[in-house]
Parts: sequence; C-alpha cells; structure tokens
Amino acid sequence: MAVVRAPDATHLVDVIAALAEGGVCVAEVTFTVPNALDVLKAAKARLGDRVLLGAGTVLDPETARAALLAGAEFIVSPTLNLDVIRLCKRYDKLVFPGAFTPTEILCAWEAGADIVKVFPADVLGSAYFKAMRGPLPQIRLMPTGGVDLNTAGEFLRAGACCLGVGSQMVDPKAVIREDYEYLRGLAWQFTQAVALARGTELNGHN
Repeated sequence: MAVVRAPDATHLVDVIAALAEGGVCVAEVTFTVPNALDVLKAAKARLGDRVLLGAGTVLDPETARAALLAGAEFIVSPTLNLDVIRLCKRYDKLVFPGAFTPTEILCAWEAGADIVKVFPADVLGSAYFKAMRGPLPQIRLMPTGGVDLNTAGEFLRAGACCLGVGSQMVDPKAVIREDYEYLRGLAWQFTQAVALARGTELNGHN
C-alpha cells in the first residue's frame, strides 16, 4: 500500500496513477495533504476500480465519514480510535487502526480491525512481527514506517500480511519534479520485492 503524503496536492492523482502503472494499486491519501478530500474524489473519478483508494491519518469518525463519502474504500489511522472502527463497520468499509503494543494490537483486532497497522514499525523491526505471530497468529499486521526495499521482505517473512510504504516509494523529490517514470520504477521494485518474499513470480513491467 502506497502512503501518499505531500505538502501540495496538485499532482497527486498523477502520482497515484504512476504507482498503479508500476503495479501498486492500493493507495492511502493522508489527511495531512491539503484538500485531501478533493484528491480522493479526483482519483476516484479518474482511476475508478484500477486503484483501491483509502484515506490515512484519520483521527476521528467525522473525518472517516467524510473520506468514505469522497470515495475512500478503507480508513487508516496512526492510533487506535474505537469510534472510527465502529463507523467503518457501520458502512461496511475496511479499517486499519494504528497500534504499537500487544495490548493495543489485540484491542484493535477485537474491536473489528481488518488489519492492524503497526506504527512506527522501524522502532520495532521485523523481529517484533515474528514475536507477535506466536501468541497472536490470527491477527493481520501491516508495518508502516521503516519499510523500504531492504526491509520489505523481512517484514513479510516475519508475518506481516501487507506493507504500508511512504516516502521510500512515494519519493518526495520525485513528486515535486513530477518524475512519474521514476515513481513507476520504484513501485515496480516494491512489487518485485513482495513477490520474491512470497515466492511468486512477476513477468514484465506493468
């Protein structure tokens, strides 16, 4: 999952399209982006079902509802807010709340999380995910923060079900210079890293 975060929203739909062309077809537009709702609406209108769009950095149910009405299919939070989970369940949408400790992770899962976002994952490392698989093998975990081309495979092999990747894939400098070919290439490299970790094979560049 690409975590799309930038100080300027102008070209973000083009960025999401480029990432999709590189093989990463799940994108989270964070609410730290100016006019994030407009980005969601524009991306949904242009890309349709080609990309699974979500909203990130959602801190309360009011923001979550606005994002869903703008076209988001899932909600991601950096922290655990039970009201956000309840709202997403009410609208039958996916929700990935943030958690850090084993207690928070289990609380999020029991409250209805589809996937628990472990953040910041770079503080804990892949060994933490392996450790969590022992007592809590039923919980689907997604690392965010610290996921790069070197650690992607480590997290997946340690038990992560998917990856949240920010600036390592949505490179801020490439976004500013509108270098969509470079972004496509980064996305493709991440899809290859995931395929290698999962023992699957990709043929050709999307």
